[in-house]
Amino acid sequence: QVQLVESGGGLVQPGGSLRLSCAASESIFSIYAMSWYRQTPGKRELVAAITPGGTTSYADSVMGRFTISRDNAKNTVYLQMNSLKTDDTDVYYCNARPLSVPPSAGYWGQGTQVTVSP
Repeated sequence: QVQLVESGGGLVQPGGSLRLSCAASESIFSIYAMSWYRQTPGKRELVAAITPGGTTSYADSVMGRFTISRDNAKNTVYLQMNSLKTDDTDVYYCNARPLSVPPSAGYWGQGTQVTVSP
């Protein structure tokens, strides 16, 4: 099975930046959609996603501040987070899923903590 390992979280002040990384155990980006979620009560909120073709999408709450990207050679997906707000505080999870299936049918990383605090 695919294994995903997130890293890059930490403590940052409002307005600061962090870059999260999601390293996959194998080459999957050609057939899997990759995304970042953060945990909310009862569900995980989609933050950003990228398709095998490179099309990206973002939650309205992070539009213009976060950027998802990938390095196929390194099997790694990134989430660049700029202009961080206290509301961005959460555990962020990487998800990999085959096309046309929901995230629940895919793979999840263990999560990385992002804390935005003055």
